[in-house]
Amino acid sequence: MSDAAPTAGLLVADTRDASEIHGVHGAPGLTYWKALASRQHLEAEVEAIEVARIPPGGLSGEHRHTRTEEIYFILRGHGEFLVNGEVRPARPGSLLLTGIGTVHGLRNTGAPAGVTDPGFGSAPEGHLEWLVIEMPAPATSEVLHGLAPDAPTAELIERKNETMRLHDLREEKAVDPAGVFTGPLRLVEIRELVGGAEAAFGAHTAEHTVFVLTGSGTAVAGDTEVELTAGTAITLPFGADAVITAGADGLEFFHAELAVPARGAAAGQNTAGQNAAGRAAR
Repeated sequence: MSDAAPTAGLLVADTRDASEIHGVHGAPGLTYWKALASRQHLEAEVEAIEVARIPPGGLSGEHRHTRTEEIYFILRGHGEFLVNGEVRPARPGSLLLTGIGTVHGLRNTGAPAGVTDPGFGSAPEGHLEWLVIEMPAPATSEVLHGLAPDAPTAELIERKNETMRLHDLREEKAVDPAGVFTGPLRLVEIRELVGGAEAAFGAHTAEHTVFVLTGSGTAVAGDTEVELTAGTAITLPFGADAVITAGADGLEFFHAELAVPARGAAAGQNTAGQNAAGRAAR
């Protein structure tokens, strides 16, 4: 279950008060985990948007997703991605796309000698912290909705060009996951706003999730204003609109765009209409 609080069409959460979970994916040790938004709030085919961290020497065990696709975006700390039997470096800004069928895990090795890059956020020193977005593959979603899948998962895996891809999102700024993912994720990016600059988001064909990396600002949705600081997450469910304004110190944030299927859009429009009718009646 997500700890996100609905606020005038926005889902607002942060990284505080994470749960302590032992033995994640069969690995020994402790993981701190918190859901920032989940499928119960959204029309896009999303399992969950989460933040997790492991202490020095910690391990998030290797595992295979046969029904879902997943991204890992490293916020803070250094370590190693364990992907299909290979080891890849994990550092602040690393973005790992893992398609269905990919074996993956994450180990906290600590920063290499001479590296002092703290990354984003305020996790305890030495901890490795990352964002997760997990999404069911189309065949999984269709079965869950009582529909015959267009293609079985095994065939979708064969159709893809790649099963995984590693990016430096701080360097590239924006990534299109096509070729690895088959589900709703359309865009992952880092955006920077100078003091006083604005960015408008409307969830009318896609839903949006934003996680503040550095700086401060506000998010306004209707008559509601939400303060933004590092570690704040806001998610716009279908039909919501928001304007983000950077504070005097500027604002840097992670943004992901998640397409809404036709059946979800119809449901979202019905809900929005009912809410509008209810407000008019009051």
